Amino acid sequence: MPTSLNRIKLWSIGGGKGGIGKSLVSLGLGVALARLGKKVILIDGDLGGANLHTLMGVRYPHVTLEHFLTKKVARLEDTVIETAVEGISLICGADDLMGAANPTYAQKIRLLRQIEELPAQYVLFDQGAGTSFNTLDFFNFSGGKIALFTSQTTSLQNAYGFIKSALYRKLSRDFAKDDEILQCLYQGGDAGNGNNFNTIQDLLDHFKAVNPEKQARLTQALWDFHLFLVVNMVKSNADLKAPEIIRSVCQDFLNIQPDIMGHVLFDSGVEAAISHMVPFPLHQKKSKAMVGLDQIALTLVRQSRLPRRGWSGAREASEEEDLPLDTIITHSSRS
Repeated sequence: MPTSLNRIKLWSIGGGKGGIGKSLVSLGLGVALARLGKKVILIDGDLGGANLHTLMGVRYPHVTLEHFLTKKVARLEDTVIETAVEGISLICGADDLMGAANPTYAQKIRLLRQIEELPAQYVLFDQGAGTSFNTLDFFNFSGGKIALFTSQTTSLQNAYGFIKSALYRKLSRDFAKDDEILQCLYQGGDAGNGNNFNTIQDLLDHFKAVNPEKQARLTQALWDFHLFLVVNMVKSNADLKAPEIIRSVCQDFLNIQPDIMGHVLFDSGVEAAISHMVPFPLHQKKSKAMVGLDQIALTLVRQSRLPRRGWSGAREASEEEDLPLDTIITHSSRS
């Protein structure tokens, strides 16, 4: 299993609902890394509505992630297909099949272990939309986490909700055997129940008073949740303020300090590329979107060389049950 000193190989791009350009940013970031001479594998992590292969110009993939999850192929590497972009390979997302869209915990651990063995320097995991446990788990298990959003108010709200859900999912798994902390996490979002846990800082203050050792463990868990912010479809200077808004809210309510990784300009040429089933960086020589993605790729490479945060490993694959923690995330999303 990976250790805290390994270079970050797996990066996930996630955030809230669909329509914010996760697949396009994943594709463009992959191209930017390939231009730097890096070997990249893109994984379409949408286990119910995959479309990354279409954006890459692959019409009918003969093998997908579903083949690995259902053990039709033994190795994840057997699902890798080549693309028209030199340096980039692709693992296509699963079809809308119940067995693929709802993998067990053991399947997820098997997938994550084999991702580390893929023949690439970087693996970019294009997350599906929403905040299902599967989406949150893949996001949390990634050494590099990128939360993507646009400057629209609804997108900012969805992005914060996604980040908060991912953090609470992480904490609920990290402290799955600590009933006291779990109960406090549950209470933290239950508005009107008379508790004082409206923010993560309230939770830390509580344990500082009653159990400093648990307070220290919570603080470490928060530090491990290393997050990067990227705003997409930027049309004006005002849009560039969006990451600061997200970071400020995360600091105030979640006690985490995400890093702002960069921004991607709105590019009207992307739609034409999609229509022609051509990767958008290849469709036009001077893509406005790629200017920002080239800079983000440089930042990603630098960050990948730093000591690894946020991948504490996973529980043994035999523990494949999903804890009944829906209520924790549901209640906590209110603050």
